[in-house]
Amino acid sequence: MPITLKQIQAAAERIDSAIICTRFEKSITLSTITGAELFIKFENLQFTASFKDRGALNKLLQLSKAERTSGVIAMSAGNHAKAVAYHAQRLGIPATIVMPKNTPNVKVEDTRKFQARVILQGSSLEDASEHAVKLAASDGLAFVHPYDDAHIVAGQGTVALEMLAAQPDLDIIVVPVGGGGLIAGVATAAKTLKRDIKIIGVEVAGYPGVYDALHGETSQRGGSTIAEGIAVKRPGELAMEVIRRLVDDVVLVSEEAIEEAVNLYINIEKTVSEGAGAATLAAALIHPDLFKDQKTGLILSGANIDSRILASVLMRRLVKKGRIVRFLIKIDDTPGILSDVTALVGGLGGNILEVSHQRMFSSVPVKEADLYLTVETRDATQSQEILKKLCEAGYSTELIQE
Repeated sequence: MPITLKQIQAAAERIDSAIICTRFEKSITLSTITGAELFIKFENLQFTASFKDRGALNKLLQLSKAERTSGVIAMSAGNHAKAVAYHAQRLGIPATIVMPKNTPNVKVEDTRKFQARVILQGSSLEDASEHAVKLAASDGLAFVHPYDDAHIVAGQGTVALEMLAAQPDLDIIVVPVGGGGLIAGVATAAKTLKRDIKIIGVEVAGYPGVYDALHGETSQRGGSTIAEGIAVKRPGELAMEVIRRLVDDVVLVSEEAIEEAVNLYINIEKTVSEGAGAATLAAALIHPDLFKDQKTGLILSGANIDSRILASVLMRRLVKKGRIVRFLIKIDDTPGILSDVTALVGGLGGNILEVSHQRMFSSVPVKEADLYLTVETRDATQSQEILKKLCEAGYSTELIQE
């Protein structure tokens, strides 16, 4: 094996003073929802808000004096960049980070705050990697790979040591998979300590690199995703060697499932998760048979989500659940009609968020208008009640679902 338990245990001792042993707690509500006994490893509580602190620090602490003086370079879609920049700043090591141009702004700005030189290059992690490798050679910088590096993998594997120390009777550990560094480290530690434990990886459907490799499939990969932290087209070679030997299965999750998981973490656990961090909960939601009645550890790997994206996710979930709806109401274009309609909706408990009164860009007669109301309701039942009352009042009304 390219990584051993001994290396992971040494990494744990090496990074102990600067890494948080994050909470690992049972979620009673999420367990009820999924039918599994879910324990959440809150790696979003690390200082840079992701597990990447572990591997980055373990790597930096093992650089030679000459490498520390010359500086390091890394490529990343965000969390690895932030972790390398932070710990490099702490250790007095110059850092350059190459990030894809589409990296969420919050991750770019957070990385710059740690005094790193940030270069935005290419449209993918692969493009950024190619540029970083060239700069490493031309500028004499030590390349800190986000996942295909033994020191990085050993650092990430310390997560499993903490999980099994807290809950030695775990049946399954579920791990988000991008380049594969985290799952390689977790699988090595967990399977060595407890041979019968299952390791399940989770990839977002648009980036099934490991899933395809294990199942002999070739999928079209790419596109935008809320889980940009695991949007990796090809996993690392070192990681794949470990995954083929030790990982029991890899499952795919949809964007819809990840959005729901982000929403549940906010509303139930009162904690923020980025898309990649919520992928493991998404797996428990859409593949319940894999985890039913099993003591299952979910790694919530990070919290670095753009605030605008988070707000959009939460609002979209309200729409999906019928908490925010749109009505299209045909009305006569005469004084007082609008106030009558809004009074009726308000009287039924609906909170009107937005009004659009359309006369010109529609096919209705010139003395009529289309009235669009965006309304907040308690639930789908109240939405249907409002629809019914509007129709009974003589207004031609429809509930717009899309």
